[in-house]
Amino acid sequence: MPSEIICNTTGKETRVAVVENGQIVELHFDRGDNRGFVGNVYLGKVVRVLPGMQAAFVDVGLERAAFLYVGDIYPEMLHINGPAHVAEDEVPEAIDTPDEDGPRATPRPGMPPIQDLLKEGQELVVQVSKDPIGAKGARLTTHVALAGRYLVFMPTVEHVGISRRIEKEKERRRLREFVEKHRPAGAGFIVRTVCEGQPNETLKADMDYLQRTWERIEAGAKERRAPALLHQEHGLVVRGVRDLFDGDVERMVLDDRRLYEDVRKFMADFMPRFRDRVHLYKGAEPIFDTYGVESQIKRSLGRKVWLKSGGYLVIDQSEALMAIDVNSGKFVGTHSLEETTLQTNLEAVHEVVYQLRLRNIGGLIVIDFIDMDREVNRETVYRTLEEALKKDRSRTNALKISELGLVEMTRKRVQEGLDRYLTEPCPICAGVGTVRSRPTLSFEILREIRRVHARSPDAPAIIVNTTPDLADLMYGNQYDDLLALEAAIGRKIVVRAQPQFHPEQFEIYARP
Repeated sequence: MPSEIICNTTGKETRVAVVENGQIVELHFDRGDNRGFVGNVYLGKVVRVLPGMQAAFVDVGLERAAFLYVGDIYPEMLHINGPAHVAEDEVPEAIDTPDEDGPRATPRPGMPPIQDLLKEGQELVVQVSKDPIGAKGARLTTHVALAGRYLVFMPTVEHVGISRRIEKEKERRRLREFVEKHRPAGAGFIVRTVCEGQPNETLKADMDYLQRTWERIEAGAKERRAPALLHQEHGLVVRGVRDLFDGDVERMVLDDRRLYEDVRKFMADFMPRFRDRVHLYKGAEPIFDTYGVESQIKRSLGRKVWLKSGGYLVIDQSEALMAIDVNSGKFVGTHSLEETTLQTNLEAVHEVVYQLRLRNIGGLIVIDFIDMDREVNRETVYRTLEEALKKDRSRTNALKISELGLVEMTRKRVQEGLDRYLTEPCPICAGVGTVRSRPTLSFEILREIRRVHARSPDAPAIIVNTTPDLADLMYGNQYDDLLALEAAIGRKIVVRAQPQFHPEQFEIYARP
């Protein structure tokens, strides 16, 4: 599908938008604050081993200690038994290469407990597989996987994988035979989708580059003390060129000359045939305004997302999962309720997948489709969802629609979603989305007045400081209750408006 990559730099912030047919489908940020660590390789020091969780905290020099699960530890990487020989379903994913043939890292049968593998104070080479998210530290793996333009190098895994998206068997065989012939003993590669049709010389150059990178990492691990950064991934823009730029990208436009030169240099080294597709933007208006990206960002990141038919999605993030609710809204259809529901759900499928990519939503996701009576319609919606998810570069797994109209699915998450990156908890509601109502607070004030009276029974008056709205309510609809309380305690109650107060704030004290 024809696409464009638009890059905007404002001060320390860089934004990369992937646009397909005029619609933004991915948005990536870098604010110069080192939020992106995935792919970085560190010499870390074990600071705590947790046998009960079969995990360890490792200091790699980040703000919080990183987390290493036993399932992400391979004894071979700890120099116990030499090079690793792993099964097809045990190749790790230290980097996000969702279209590549690299299965997940899982604990192997007979794996020793973590307390037999790691000790406090031990140093080891690790790679970040997932960025810090919320209060959680980064997730680590001992399997290092170095991403190049065409291949992913796994220095200590004897495995060659071919991208599932390379479908021609002859081409798959050619690539496998070439990589098998030239890979170092004990090492392996994953052949990325962009390798298809590339000459052997190009592949060999990428293999050599990645091997030199690993040699520098090994040398650094011997010379330095933990915690230490041994290898840093490319910046956002160059990483985007490496991972996103293919024959479907018609052009890449940048508004920063330094980044433009960096991209041109990278392309000259690794993908010269695409270099003429990179352009420097010189317009007076902000580049995202010119290409219609800014307006799409504002329109697409709200809690409620409208569908063209008049239906809408409601997207809510909780600590445990993302809930997406599909509603028919203004759409009334033309023939029957079942047909209207089916059309709304089918339209919602494409918008849901679009929102997953745009917002970089990961983890557990529950989609609440409008209930459909006919099983054939539920199956149609599910098949449409499966097909739409094929466009997503991140790995997804969706279960069939339940009798309640729910789809449970997961989407691989290595970074914080855009909602959490672009927003922060409301200082008024503390992120819950609501505050206590004025009637609720007014009755709480009446109860607190009784408590203050009990503590200071001799004071002639009780003072209530609260917001102007609450003061108006208490001298309005609640005035009879206020007078009744004055009569009951035999004291004057004075309510004062304080414009600077938080909506839930009040203070009550006895005046001597």
